[in-house]
Order: sequence, then C-alpha cells, then structure tokens
Amino acid sequence: MEFFKIRRDIPFMRHALVFNIISLITFLLAVVFLAVKGLHFSIEFTGGTVMEVSYDRAADAEGIRKVLEAKGHSDFSVQNFGTSRDVLIRLPLRPNQNSGELSKSVMEALSAADPGAKLQRVEFVGPQVGRELAENGALALLVTALGIVIYLAFRFEWKFGVSAIIANLHDVVIILGFFAFFQWEFSLPVLAAILAILGYSVNESVVVADRIRENFRKMRRSSVPEIIDNAITRTM
Repeated sequence: MEFFKIRRDIPFMRHALVFNIISLITFLLAVVFLAVKGLHFSIEFTGGTVMEVSYDRAADAEGIRKVLEAKGHSDFSVQNFGTSRDVLIRLPLRPNQNSGELSKSVMEALSAADPGAKLQRVEFVGPQVGRELAENGALALLVTALGIVIYLAFRFEWKFGVSAIIANLHDVVIILGFFAFFQWEFSLPVLAAILAILGYSVNESVVVADRIRENFRKMRRSSVPEIIDNAITRTM
C-alpha cells in the first residue's frame, strides 16, 4: 500500500557521511551509557518476590506505592493485573529477609491501609534463575545475529551479511542505550520486543539487499550510489 507516490529516487547516499556520523555518535553514546550506568534489570533477572493482591473495589495503585515506600521499599513496581481490582507487586530481594517474611510484612501493611486487601499468590524468583534468564537472553541475541550473517551470506554475499549485522546491532545497542540513560526497567517483555525489532530489521535488510542485487543487473550504467538510492526508495 502506498500513501504517497515517490516520483524520483531520494538521494540518501548524497548525505551518507552526515548520516554515518550521526549514527556513530549515537552508537558511541549508547555504549558509554551502557558501560557507565548499566541496565536497570527487572526482578525476572535480578531475583525477588512477585505478589498478586486483590481488593474488593478498584485498587489504589498510588496508595499502595506510598505504603511500600513507608515500609522502606525501593525499586518496586505496582501495576494492575487482569482487572482494576487486582494488582501485581514486584519487590527486589532484601538482605537478611526471605520471601515469606517479605510478603507477610507487605500484606500486614497493605491490610492495615485497606482491610479489603487479599493475597492471591506469591512467587519467589531466585538470583540464580534471574542470572540464567539474562544469559539465555544474551545467547538468543547472539544466535540471532550469527543466523543473520549466515543467511545473508548464503543468499547474497558475505558483504551483505556483515553490513546487515552491523546495521541491526546498531539498532539494538541504541535501544539498550536509551534504557540505560533513562534507567527504564529492562524486563522479559522488553527483551522479547528487542528480538522482534531485530526480526523486522532483518526483514528490511533482506528486502533492501535483494533490491540492490537486482539493480546491479538492471542498472548497469548507473553508479553504485544511484543503485543504492533506487533500492532504498523502492522499498519505502
């Protein structure tokens, strides 16, 4: 589906140097943020306690947060789960306190603030499990990246594979850099979203590479920048 018709090729390669400089600066900043600030991992990766609490009326998420802050908790998350009456509370590990004691202490505070609070379930995620999830997530990204190189190298040329992996990892690193800079929580859904973005980037790389290969056969009198400009424009 075309929302507007492009009548001539957009000269992307004319400004390639500017685009490359902007991309390089953004990439380096993302690497610096990741190295200095690091990612703010969720409980799934660091370990902690997950509690599902229900109320007899719509839950006051802000009130729950104030109760937890009054108990000295930090880096927790409170969100509605299923209905407006149910909330999911994620609490990080605390030294010298097990999951049972932590959930009991939290429920006592929540019940004191609202007698209608009822604990539906409580789960504990150990640090070992979180470490395994982080390792498996990194392995998934690595395997995906290697798969991209191998696939494009066989279907096109190894040059396309290398350029595609550089472009796709560039996208992933910049996204991770934003998460590090703003200290947004990095959770399993975020990891799944990054893998999805990587998949879409791979698809775009395959389409553009196919267009470039086709143009080299059809546009023999054109220069390489003109061939690339035409390939990118035709995929828009």
